[in-house]
Amino acid sequence: MTDRATVDTLKREFQEALFGALGRFPAGATRNDLYISLSLVARWRVMTRWVATSETYYERASRTVCYLSAEFLLGPHLGNNLLNLGLQEEARQAMAELGHDLDAILDQEEEPGLGNGGLGRLAACYMDSLATLEIPSLGYGIRYEFGIFDQLIHDGWQVEKTDKWLALGNPWEIPRPEIAMNVGFGGHTEAGTDEQGRYQVRWVPERVVRGIAYDTPICGYRNGTANLLRLWKAEAVDSFDFTAFNQGDYWGAVDQKVDSENITKVLYPNDELVKGRQLRLEQQHFFVSCSLQDMIRIFMQKGGADLRHMHEKYAVQLNDTHPALGVAELMRLLVDVHGMGWEDAWEVTRNTFAYTNHTLLPEALEKWPVEMFGACLPRHLEIVYEINRRFLDEVRGRYPGDGRRAARLSLIDETGGRSVRMAHLASVGSRRINGVAALHTELLKTSVLRDFHELWPEKFVNVTNGVTPRRFLALANPRLASLITEAIGDAWPKDLEELRRLEPLAGDAAFGERWRKVKRDNKADLAAIVEARAGVVCDPDSLFDVQVKRIHEYKRQHLNVLHVIALWQRFRREPGVAAPPRTVLFGGKAAPGYRMAKLMIKLVHSVAEVVNADPDTRDRLRVAFIPDYNVKNCMPIFPAADLSEQISTAGKEASGTGNMKFAMNGALTIGTLDGANVEIREAVGPENFFLFGLTVQEIERLSADGYRPRDLYETDPALRDVLDALADGTFSLGDTSLFRPMVDSLLGDDPWMLLADFRSYVDCQTEVGRAYLDRDHWTRLSILNTARIGRFSSDRSIADYCRDIWRVERVPIEVEEPSAGLSPRSTQRAPRPERIPS
Repeated sequence: MTDRATVDTLKREFQEALFGALGRFPAGATRNDLYISLSLVARWRVMTRWVATSETYYERASRTVCYLSAEFLLGPHLGNNLLNLGLQEEARQAMAELGHDLDAILDQEEEPGLGNGGLGRLAACYMDSLATLEIPSLGYGIRYEFGIFDQLIHDGWQVEKTDKWLALGNPWEIPRPEIAMNVGFGGHTEAGTDEQGRYQVRWVPERVVRGIAYDTPICGYRNGTANLLRLWKAEAVDSFDFTAFNQGDYWGAVDQKVDSENITKVLYPNDELVKGRQLRLEQQHFFVSCSLQDMIRIFMQKGGADLRHMHEKYAVQLNDTHPALGVAELMRLLVDVHGMGWEDAWEVTRNTFAYTNHTLLPEALEKWPVEMFGACLPRHLEIVYEINRRFLDEVRGRYPGDGRRAARLSLIDETGGRSVRMAHLASVGSRRINGVAALHTELLKTSVLRDFHELWPEKFVNVTNGVTPRRFLALANPRLASLITEAIGDAWPKDLEELRRLEPLAGDAAFGERWRKVKRDNKADLAAIVEARAGVVCDPDSLFDVQVKRIHEYKRQHLNVLHVIALWQRFRREPGVAAPPRTVLFGGKAAPGYRMAKLMIKLVHSVAEVVNADPDTRDRLRVAFIPDYNVKNCMPIFPAADLSEQISTAGKEASGTGNMKFAMNGALTIGTLDGANVEIREAVGPENFFLFGLTVQEIERLSADGYRPRDLYETDPALRDVLDALADGTFSLGDTSLFRPMVDSLLGDDPWMLLADFRSYVDCQTEVGRAYLDRDHWTRLSILNTARIGRFSSDRSIADYCRDIWRVERVPIEVEEPSAGLSPRSTQRAPRPERIPS
């Protein structure tokens, strides 16, 4: 039930914002004006929490988590903040009474283009959980002007369009031009001694870029905490050269500005070219340097602070290797800038950082050519060399005469052109190293970081990923959230293990009927979106079989497509076969330079074009690709899915978080024993998980024995028919060359073991179909899936980090709500200067 006084207050504040902040009258307001106005109303309450949080942290000098990530895939803010503030229903009613539709206003908000995929979304989930669990924290990243591209589909091919997410402004960020950090690049170093005769190195950069802070508050769920996400924008130190302008060099007058701002212009420039790789290196150094300088600035705010105790104040988490330069940069700041001795500085550094590894793919472990690294960061290369020298002395002391081990552990890879190994730098410079799923962590210990585990086993811990139930259940699936709350109460968004109380209802026929209706209504909503965006009509009563994630060969979207072709061919051969109607939905973006991934998107569209047009099968099988997959566009997908496709090659997916979001919303999983699938299957029960495929150990044995994919093609008629259809032009208007690269790869070395898993996958999908035909049985499995998914909340992940890695405690915040909106009549509490979260 809505609170009448709150509804009236929101109406008044909304009108005040529309008039006073935007200068609009109701009839002349655009939908963006309405969105900005309502955002300002919500922001006022968030800011009240932020001020109280900042002041509390400052007064208590709280130990603080600093989460360094090159991506923060936040998703739209307004709906999430209304949920966390407990204002959803009041805002809906207030807008309705003013003649506006809250859903239309929420839809106006642009997706903040600050991330690419799971890495950035995990960071966003963790920021949400840090605030909800009342953990003092700062997130640090880059304010990309143009984020991950918008995906268009032309003739079945992906086309990238610039993501202008800031074009209409961002009411959630607060520019802090007074918080500015200078960051150097290039140049040379000069060795000498200081006044005390100690050896000292001075870095003379070729150019200096200024980083300007942009702050966004991250609000906890129904509490007084609002933590800080600080993103850095690059600007020129001097943005206009008046002398050059007077001499007629009009381009040169602004050249420095353009060159400097390029650093934060776009998320992940194409690194196929040398300039693209160099820009990525510059981006990483830029945001890491700004962030560490800011931490030191905050640490020194109170007089008498001794940087030798900095690690007691901060726990800094490196989210993958992108911020690994922080190890060298903190050493530079402590030794070169603040005059600390090397041993003391190293003690601080290695006790400040912890490192999360997100990949088992060797090609994804970042390495930078020494020549490029040294040209961009000459002083940092010297520091890396010195860290490496001392580290290898330790290695040789532990393993005398083992030169191969020393070469494997070295921060410098001497094979195929010398390069700096960033995962090694992060491992040496951190007190803890964690994987993101139990299987992933074990594989780290035995494969890519095996030598480090043998050297320092005590450093390695596991923290299985999680996702926030606030966004991905409460906000994304309001129908199901309402049903759950009615059944078990409203404590579950902050304690997801409460969902266990749904288990006794799994056999309740009346509850099952209501559960099915929620799913059916969600599927109808998604069907309307698919028809509008992809032009494909979907039957909401069919099995919604969904695979949405980044397009990559190891994620094996093409295995899913091969099954679609096999199913289509079977329906044509055996019209009376018992199987439910199935709608297969894909979504995801391919990296602009990843040709095979783009071909996979084309394949989905080409198969869809043929299958959907077949009059003999189109009532039983439909295929669609949902374009421009992102946080905003995924929100209707998870609630509508019946089957979640988690079919990566075993041992390749670090964890996955889409698998958790689907299961949380009652979708059953078909998957391999890869990443967090292993733990999800343990949690929900093997009977509620459709398992197929080779295990990691079986893949290793098959590879060692000499895997011959063509033998499978020769001996499996269904597989042969599928690949022949790809090769003979059935899905390419007779063009036999279009999908030839994919067929050749599968029949050649098949590095992702797709053909080896094909028969197991097809048979498992047959089992899925049989299970779906039993409506009551499927509903029971769906309810149990949701009931048992509690451990995959990001709240549990953050609690694990706090206990096992960061050693931080919660700090509750007391907050006084604003009395009456945005006008001068309101009670306003201004923050003290510079009292930001510390």
